[in-house]
Amino acid sequence: MPHPEEDASPDSKVEALARRIAQSIEQGSVLPGTRLRSIRDAAAKDGVGRNTVVEAYNRLAARGYVEARPGSGYYVRKPSSSVHAQAPAPHVTEAVDVVSLLREQLEQHYEVRVGDGRPPASWMEGSELGSSLRRARSQGLSDIEHGYGTPWGYLPLRETIARMLGERTIPVNPRQVLLTQGANHALDLIVRHLLDAGDEVLVDSPGYYPLFGKLKLAKVEMLGVPRLADGPDLDALQALLEKHRPKVFFTQSLAHNPTGGSISLPKAHRLLQMAAAHGFLVVEDDPFADLQPPNAPRLAALDQLERVIYVSSFSKTLSAGLRVGYIAGAAHRINALCDLKMVTVVSTSDFVERVVHQLISAGQYRRHLSRLKARLDGALGPAQKALARLGLTVHPSPPGGYYLWVELPHGITELGLARSAAEGGIFLAPGAVFFPQRQGQQQPLQAMRVNVAYANDPRFLRFLQGALKAAS
Repeated sequence: MPHPEEDASPDSKVEALARRIAQSIEQGSVLPGTRLRSIRDAAAKDGVGRNTVVEAYNRLAARGYVEARPGSGYYVRKPSSSVHAQAPAPHVTEAVDVVSLLREQLEQHYEVRVGDGRPPASWMEGSELGSSLRRARSQGLSDIEHGYGTPWGYLPLRETIARMLGERTIPVNPRQVLLTQGANHALDLIVRHLLDAGDEVLVDSPGYYPLFGKLKLAKVEMLGVPRLADGPDLDALQALLEKHRPKVFFTQSLAHNPTGGSISLPKAHRLLQMAAAHGFLVVEDDPFADLQPPNAPRLAALDQLERVIYVSSFSKTLSAGLRVGYIAGAAHRINALCDLKMVTVVSTSDFVERVVHQLISAGQYRRHLSRLKARLDGALGPAQKALARLGLTVHPSPPGGYYLWVELPHGITELGLARSAAEGGIFLAPGAVFFPQRQGQQQPLQAMRVNVAYANDPRFLRFLQGALKAAS
C-alpha cells in the first residue's frame, strides 16, 4: 500500500516529515537527548527516500529542534522557552513608547490585534493574493540576475509607478522615482539627507510614530501641528512659523495615521502657500494611495513636486513581507537620495521588485485592491456603529483607510485600558504613542487608535463594555 505522501512533491514530503518530528518534540513524546532514527530506518518507516530524511533532519537542526553529531547521528536538543508561553513583557503590556509598540506589531503576541497597523493576514497575502504571490515568486526566479541590481530599483516597476503617479496628476519620469524598502526606509533616507542635529521640523500631532523615532535618533526637534478632521490646524501652524524656522513638514494627507481623516482641498492649497512663504519643504507620506481616489487632494499633485517630496509604499496594501516603497520628487533631490541609498544599503531587492511588478502588470494587484476596498468598506460602518453604541466618541474617517481615532470618556486612562486589555490577550494602541511630545499640552485627551478590521471583534467589544461599566 503506498504511503499517503508518496504522490506529494519532494519539498512537501520533507516539510511534512519535519513537522511531524517537531510536533513530537514539542509535545514531549521525544525527550531531549534522544537520538533520532538513522537515515535508513526513518526512510523505511516513513516510506520516503533517504534524501528526504536527510533534508528533514537538516531543517530540524536549522530550526533548533535537533543537533547533528558527526559520526553519531541527530539528537534532540533541550527545548528553549517558547515566546508564546512566556508572560507578556512589560513593554508589550504597556506599549508606551515607539519601540515597544512597533515590536509588538512585529512579534504579535496577541490574537485580538485592535491596535495593529495592518489588516489581518487573511485580508492580504493569506487570501486570494496568496496563490498569486507564490506564482509570481516562482516565475520571477526564472530570469533573476544575481548581482545587486541598479540602486534606482527595477526599471519596469519604476516605469509602472510613474504611470500610476500620472493617474494621480503627479507627472514624473522614471528617473524621478527611487525604489526603497518600504515607506519607513524612504523616510529614513529623507531624514538623513535633509536634516542635521538641532534642526526643527513640523510633524502631525497625533501622527506617524515610527517617524518620531527616526527624528529623535537624528536629534531633530519636532514641532507638533495639531491634526483636525480636515487636515493640519493651519492657525496653529502659523503660530509656530512666527517663532520657528522649520526645514520640513512631515505629514500624511490622506487616510491619516492614526486619525483616519483626509485633508481638504482648500486646506491643502493654503498649506502649500505657507510652505512657499516660509521656505520649508513638505514630505507627503501616502501609504494608502492605491486605496484612495486618484483625484484626492494630494499636496504633490497641487505642487507638482517643486516643494513636495512624495512617499508611498506597497507594503500596506499588498503585503507587509514585500518591502517595496518609493520616493518621487524633483530630479536633483532624487539623485541625491539615490546616492545616499547606495552608501547605506547599496541597493534594494531586485527580486522582490520584480514580483511586485509582475503582480501589477498581470492585473492581480488591481483585483486584490478591489477586494481589499470592499472588505474595508464593509468593516468601517459596523465598526463605527459598534463603538458609538458603547458611548465612545469616534472621529470621522472616510473610506479607504485602516484606522479609527476613538476618544475615551472621563475616568478611563489609555495606559490603564491598554494594560487591562493586555491581561485579556487584547493588543491596544494607546494615543500617547502618536504624539511627538507626551508631556504638557500636546495630548489634551485620552484616546486610542483602532484598526477597523478588528474593531467588531466580540472579545474586544465585551472588554470595552466591561471597562466602561466599571468606570461609570
